[in-house]
Amino acid sequence: MIHRSRFLTGLVFLLLFACLSMPVYGADEPESLFVHAGAGLKAAMLEIGDLFEEENGIAIEYNFAGAGTLITQMELSKKGDVFVSGGTPDYKVAQDKGLVIDPEYIAYHVPVIGVQAGNPLGIESIQDFTKEGIKLALGDVNATAIGKQGQKLFDKFGISEDVEKNVVVRAPTINEVVTALKLKQADASLITLDQIKGDDIESVALPDEENIALVVPIGCTTFTTKEETAQKFVDFVSSDEGKAIFKKHGFPVYPDPVYANVML
Repeated sequence: MIHRSRFLTGLVFLLLFACLSMPVYGADEPESLFVHAGAGLKAAMLEIGDLFEEENGIAIEYNFAGAGTLITQMELSKKGDVFVSGGTPDYKVAQDKGLVIDPEYIAYHVPVIGVQAGNPLGIESIQDFTKEGIKLALGDVNATAIGKQGQKLFDKFGISEDVEKNVVVRAPTINEVVTALKLKQADASLITLDQIKGDDIESVALPDEENIALVVPIGCTTFTTKEETAQKFVDFVSSDEGKAIFKKHGFPVYPDPVYANVML
């Protein structure tokens, strides 16, 4: 009888220990957000995510890709809390599809011509993209903001067909366009000012009549289940603190009188 009592006492103790040792899911799980972000914003957004987590204890998980790809993923999955794109045209597409709410604005994506160090081919304008033998790396028109803006510019000057003959890379993200240029797979490309870092490549500014700068927008998705937290992150990214990080990474911050004529 004594042995049985000891056995039952030991069993109760083991069950109690097991219960106390089991992780409790739900209340004690760290809060997190899932953010869809344009690939060209990666460096700035990663730094902002780390700072936001440090200050608020809320982890940020990112999905980086071209804006066109992100919109398709959001439309199919209805997953995610925040969307930040490389420009307002793509954001408006997402908004028209009912995927996001009205945005706040962070910075400017300023297109420039990217060339090899020293500009050995003497490229001075977008019209030089039509020169025979030049190799071009451009963003995919359906996947990237820079691809769309570039196509508008080529169409404006009636040089689309001649430009396309020289394209050797059409990449789904601006990061891959820059990589192609750095690896000297291309002589020139249309990229953004913030991508000019180090000595590998140089920029040639576009003249005012070819100004196709974009405003970078951010907003909550319509299907987030964490509305308050998602809006807190949006407000943080578009705050002076968040904008300072974008400035550190080479973006002019919004608003800027230099880009007053840029369409939202």
